[in-house]
Amino acid sequence: MYLCAHSYYSLRYGTIPPEDLLKMASDEGLKDFCLTDINNTSAVLDFIRLSKKYNIHPVVGIDFRNNIQQQFIAIAKNNNGYYEINKLLSEHQTSGEPIPDRCPALSDTFIIYPFKHTERTFGIDDLNENEFIGIAPHEVASLRFHLYKNRPDKLVALVPISFRSKRDFNTHRLLRAIDNNILLSKLPKTEEARDDEKFISREELLEIYDDFPELISNTEKIISSSEVKFEFGSDAPMQNQSTYTGTVDGDYELVRALAMEGLAYRYPETTTAILERIEKELSIIREKQYLSYFLINWDITRYAREKGYFYVGRGSGANSILAYLLRITDVDPIELDLYFERFINLYRKNPPDFDIDFSWTDREDITNYIFSKFPNVCLLGAYVTFQFKAVVRELGKVFGLPKSDIDLLSDGKFDYEKLDSLQQLVLQYSTYIQDFPNQLSIHAAGILITEKPIHHYSATFFPPKGFPTTHFDMVVAEDVGIYKFDILSQRGLGKIKEAIDIIQYNQPDHEVFDIHDMRRFKKDEHIKDLLRNAKAIGCFYVESPAMRMLLTKLQVDDYLGLVAASSVIRPGVSRSGMMRAFIQRHRFPERRKDAHPIMLDIMPETYGVMVYQEDVIKVAHYFGGLDLGEADSLRRGMSGKFRGREEFDNARNAFFQKAKLKGHPDDMIAEVWRQIESFAGYAFAKGHSASYAVESYQSLFLKAYYPLEYMTATLNNFGGFYSTELYVHEARMHGASIAPPCVQRGSAVCVIYDRTIVLGMGLVKDIEHDTIIAILDERNNNGQFDSFEDFLQRVRISLEQISTLIKVGAFHFTLRSKKELMWSAHFHFAGSKMNMPDQGMFQTPVKSFTLPPLEHSWIEDAYDELELIGFTLCNPFDLLQSAPAYDFMARDLINNVGKTVLVIGYLVTIKPSRTAKGERMYFGTFIDREGYFLDTVHFPPVAQQYQWRGKGIYAIRGKVSEEFGAISIEATFIEKLRYMDDPRYL
Repeated sequence: MYLCAHSYYSLRYGTIPPEDLLKMASDEGLKDFCLTDINNTSAVLDFIRLSKKYNIHPVVGIDFRNNIQQQFIAIAKNNNGYYEINKLLSEHQTSGEPIPDRCPALSDTFIIYPFKHTERTFGIDDLNENEFIGIAPHEVASLRFHLYKNRPDKLVALVPISFRSKRDFNTHRLLRAIDNNILLSKLPKTEEARDDEKFISREELLEIYDDFPELISNTEKIISSSEVKFEFGSDAPMQNQSTYTGTVDGDYELVRALAMEGLAYRYPETTTAILERIEKELSIIREKQYLSYFLINWDITRYAREKGYFYVGRGSGANSILAYLLRITDVDPIELDLYFERFINLYRKNPPDFDIDFSWTDREDITNYIFSKFPNVCLLGAYVTFQFKAVVRELGKVFGLPKSDIDLLSDGKFDYEKLDSLQQLVLQYSTYIQDFPNQLSIHAAGILITEKPIHHYSATFFPPKGFPTTHFDMVVAEDVGIYKFDILSQRGLGKIKEAIDIIQYNQPDHEVFDIHDMRRFKKDEHIKDLLRNAKAIGCFYVESPAMRMLLTKLQVDDYLGLVAASSVIRPGVSRSGMMRAFIQRHRFPERRKDAHPIMLDIMPETYGVMVYQEDVIKVAHYFGGLDLGEADSLRRGMSGKFRGREEFDNARNAFFQKAKLKGHPDDMIAEVWRQIESFAGYAFAKGHSASYAVESYQSLFLKAYYPLEYMTATLNNFGGFYSTELYVHEARMHGASIAPPCVQRGSAVCVIYDRTIVLGMGLVKDIEHDTIIAILDERNNNGQFDSFEDFLQRVRISLEQISTLIKVGAFHFTLRSKKELMWSAHFHFAGSKMNMPDQGMFQTPVKSFTLPPLEHSWIEDAYDELELIGFTLCNPFDLLQSAPAYDFMARDLINNVGKTVLVIGYLVTIKPSRTAKGERMYFGTFIDREGYFLDTVHFPPVAQQYQWRGKGIYAIRGKVSEEFGAISIEATFIEKLRYMDDPRYL
């Protein structure tokens, strides 16, 4: 009966969530319902999955349109028809070609053309057997006087549903105005739907189409003849590529052979426990049909090794000894006591996840390889939703509000009662539109490799990355049995790789080392010292202020301790309220008895505190009495993506019921559940944390033995928690001399000569890439520059670019002042904006002239640097107009715990946070005059009273606080101190 229903996945058009459509149909007593979103299939699989809940027979299709102009509706008779229409839409979304007036021949579909459309393009007698003309309710009157009334066999009732109410229609008009980027008052009727595209009861429809009952019967025949079937959740078979070699037996033999081959590399001394573990995992992954999943990940990492790419394999799959032997991961599950069956057991429905990180410079080639290697590959889609502040701005423009009003509403600093009616309307509809899907996007890392072409499940679009991408997201993919391969990029690996290259040229006679030699790194005393003292700036995952404080509190100096810290730092442990308990029990063994005996027995390694994702399964199984299947549903539901699903609710209820049957008191059950609930959504698998710790150790080794080369690589990869300025400061603290960008010795990136780091020209604001290339090409091809004039005669460059290079100090090698160089440049350009190098055999001699002495100040250099590279190369404290006569240094604070002190610190970073009551507070990180860290806490009263005034130097007064050896200042007063005036503008 209803062949044209739109959900809000008819982007910037529809207004109804897919499940609400089903609920609406169920409330009306319907047994069938058809979803046809406009040029989109995002909602189809979820619509089919949810239809069972509402006892609805789902019918699906696509409303093909050019912008808002409806061309035809294609309804899938079966799964092949669904494949056909997905493929058709994908072809047009890839090529950008408009949807044709006539649908190409599709065998397993019903095609419905709108009444007015066929009048313009072709006649009713031209229709194929599966093609019909749709008559909308408002068109019935016209049909009475039309020739088509004589062909009722080719007519159907076409009842569009896009709205539930007047508010929905108003929302639709706002979305159309946003899409067209015009004022609502200027939105033409041709760009919006009719306001009667609402649900009409069956009784009303029978009355409307009373003179043409065949239209109703034809419509019902189409609906009853159409069924697309998928299985979901625990019933869904795995849809990933089923084999790697072509047969399951072949896959099994290859995995076994690779595992045996990896034994010699990973375990020089093989034990019975290792061999038994291999056999157990082989048996389980064969039974669970995960052989090809492991082999595809192996193939990807094998290619990376052949190309010399660094990578880190992590995720729950790092619990596997097979992953370790196949060199997908570098985590030894025997050493870490990682139990594979806790993640791969016969109850678990989805495979373990492998997140494989590559350097940001290498991921693109890895992605290209995957698409060329496997037959059915696509990127995983995602949805960009309307966020409240963004919607406020969009609606403000649509309603024609002035910018000041839009800023006021967006910032949220207003009294609602004092707003005018239009401003209030913007807020009301912003709240309504918030979280609507706005546009299709790409998952950050997900790649799907399926057995059948992806169009069996979804249409694809072609984003700027240049690869087909699904209309659905990872939750829907997993529901239907498609599990992503996570191919990520990070700059930490780029740092490690480049640091090794820099060491080769800056210290050619260095000791040869293997960056993968974790056995050596774990025993290294220099690395232990860096960890104990939290001196890990620039090192992967262990450099942030929060991690620095945690390492200080824990006094970690070994690999297992760092593995735990990598998970403890996650929000889950602190949200569960157990971070402090973990630190206490780690530092003071006598406090371990505070743990409940059952919890301590379940998790002795972490002192009865849930730290890893496995701990959720262990507590649910051993404490709560859930079987492994229920525990896995709980783990999966805790990820947040599946929270609210029926299976998660069932697992939660089972936890309370079965824990009570085991004799646990109600208050304890509630407390353990609270910890699980607040913790699990943010938990790492232990193998995942261990993988992070491997990369941390590699970077710690480089920082310990080659700090200047490593910091140079850090600067070049822009990788880490902090800004470039802090890494320059860290290099200086390790004895580096920092030189400004230089056309003579420098490059686009930072380079190091012995202990001098020359900053890269790429760091300079407004210097164009083409300018840098021109300078480097000329210098590399024809030698270094003899003088400033020699540079001008050889390099094509604009006056604006040369002026910037002069100001930043890039011609320091000439030993001439900036002002003298600037005069020379203007004299040389003689009113021209572009310098043309002299390419003749006989170069024109440069006219010489003499300038009077020109005043120059180091303060001018500092402000030039501040403007062009974002920070000064001098000590910023030297720029202060005045400073307190005495202030405490970071080293003084340990002797002044509990006392109020005044410190002066250069701001490094601010972390906003909120108290349990939702009040705003901050954590500040500064460096003192001697270059060491000061950590501050700004509780809500202080945070409200004293505002941050941007980067610079602050005076901070507060009480010195100590917790487990970590020192911070609880600020009661802050004030930004003034720099000396900029002499360039005096």
